[in-house]
Amino acid sequence: MVDTHAHLDDPAFDADRAAVMQRAAAAGVRGVMVPAIEASAWPRLRALSAEHGWRFAIGTHPHALVRSRALPDDLRGASAVGECGLDGGVPVPMEDQEAVLLGHLAAAHDSGLPILLHCWRAHHRLPALLRRFGAVRGILHSYSGGAELVDVYVKLGLHLSFAGAVTREAARRPVEALRRVPRERLLAETDAPDQCPSPLRGRSEPAMLPLVVRAMERLRGEPLLDALHANAEALGFRFPAVEPHDA
Repeated sequence: MVDTHAHLDDPAFDADRAAVMQRAAAAGVRGVMVPAIEASAWPRLRALSAEHGWRFAIGTHPHALVRSRALPDDLRGASAVGECGLDGGVPVPMEDQEAVLLGHLAAAHDSGLPILLHCWRAHHRLPALLRRFGAVRGILHSYSGGAELVDVYVKLGLHLSFAGAVTREAARRPVEALRRVPRERLLAETDAPDQCPSPLRGRSEPAMLPLVVRAMERLRGEPLLDALHANAEALGFRFPAVEPHDA
């Protein structure tokens, strides 16, 4: 398994980051993709990624646009561009968010790297922006759009990733979308430290990824481990194999 989206550079992990990685390996997680949030944290993310063996992405999250609108101008060592996107709950004009996102999409296009997209309450605007670049290689993380938009995003070239929401009985919308995504475009994530999967509570971490994957398999009625691994590798997220062991 590959956790395709976890913010392990977050201060929530400062006290036990090494132990978090040990637990992830024990749970069978081969590797983790850690997306950036804002430019001020890019140097720290690079250093921590080198120390812990993560893949990382460089970008500016919509939530950080109130402080910085930096574009990824140095992608050395990065495996992706992002996290970037649109968020209807951020106090930044949508036109400004779109301008920053277009800069990230251009960086991904020019570099050949996949893009890690965030979209919340803005699915009515995102597809039109993506179409400016034709096919878009990347991930729409923690998919929150309806099932009716799955085909739109798949035709644009994206993979769709699912997190802890699919483990909750009341989560009808993401479950309907999950069942619509073609097997070859599915990915899984924890979005750590957020979206702790049910029945657990508190901080999420990559060792909890099996709970997400098992929920996805149950809801779709099919095994997914091989497909999820192949799909992550297709985006260039390759990691050495790990052998599960007792923590």
